[in-house]
Amino acid sequence: MNELNNTMSSCLKILIVDDEPDICFFLSGNFSRRGFKTTISHTLSEADKELESNTPDVLLLDNHLPDGKGIDSVNKIKSKYPELKIIMITAHDSPQDRLKAYSNGIDFFLSKPFTILGVNQVVDLVVGNG
Repeated sequence: MNELNNTMSSCLKILIVDDEPDICFFLSGNFSRRGFKTTISHTLSEADKELESNTPDVLLLDNHLPDGKGIDSVNKIKSKYPELKIIMITAHDSPQDRLKAYSNGIDFFLSKPFTILGVNQVVDLVVGNG
């Protein structure tokens, strides 16, 4: 990674919303090492509170959460935070879900399992570092 990417990422915040602690730990550690400030939520209601109190630049949003589907929250989130970049992350990938996610306003759809290189490339792309 070059100096410019390190400088740009140091001021960016990422909210990771996933009910799988291992994925949250993996992603948070990766992005922290890259200079991002990360926050974790395990439910949509936790994410709503975090968005309200500390709006991130990027939202990594799982689709299947204990209190609902992330895909169904995208319209509400985008209308309230139009500049927020949303990356949908899910193991339940179908053409219908992809179409709905993009129609609702996500910036990228990333299927699980993903590689660390892949997720880094997607985040760099949506924040303009790629």
